[in-house]
Amino acid sequence: MAALRAAGCVFAEDEAELILSAAPTPDAVAPMVERRAAGLPLELVVGWAEFRGRRITVEPGVFVPRRRTEFLVEQALARAPGAAVVVDLCCGSGAVGAALAAGLGEVELHAADIDPAAVRCARRNVADLGGQVHAGDLFEALPGGLRGRIDVLAANVPYVPTDEIGLLPPEARDHEPRVALDGGADGLDVLRRVAAGAPGWLAPGGCLLVETSRRQAPAAVAAFTGAGLRTRLAVSEERYAHVVIGVMPRGTVGP
Repeated sequence: MAALRAAGCVFAEDEAELILSAAPTPDAVAPMVERRAAGLPLELVVGWAEFRGRRITVEPGVFVPRRRTEFLVEQALARAPGAAVVVDLCCGSGAVGAALAAGLGEVELHAADIDPAAVRCARRNVADLGGQVHAGDLFEALPGGLRGRIDVLAANVPYVPTDEIGLLPPEARDHEPRVALDGGADGLDVLRRVAAGAPGWLAPGGCLLVETSRRQAPAAVAAFTGAGLRTRLAVSEERYAHVVIGVMPRGTVGP
């Protein structure tokens, strides 16, 4: 614990307990502490992150799910409690899709990511839920049979502006894939692409949910509205979470 405290770990005692419980053998503890003290995210040291009460496997080179993103899951569950077809786009570890499937019960779950490491990791996390994980760029990764059938489309897109990547904490900047962080000049490049493509995939009444920041929220809402979705912004001040929710109007056929 002293080594963690000296390295600046704010919750050194809690982290030490997690490392001790996760270590496969007593001899593994010291190297794990060294990796954490060197700046490796705790979740990558122990091999998992907690997300809505589930242990989500995380691996080097894969985006670590944030607890604030649980707010996106909560909004989806409240908006579409009877959803039958769920897609987790830009899935990373698959945490959002796994949490949605666990909360909804039996659903047809699909997840997709452009990063092969994320695809491999997500497959481990959704296997027990019957989920399928696809590799590719956004909607190009999805089976064509999902068009017009998706009840919940959750997309935890990268939304850090390119010029601000260097301002991120070292744990993110140095250990997470840039493709999962970099959202382009204003941070909204991928969000705009998802909003534009979603109407062709959502079922009537289906919803798209995307996390963004307070500063970007007005432009994100405008992108959703411009795509023809009925849009609102959900905010959790406690978790610093902002989620844009767009609903496909019933009686509308997507492009």
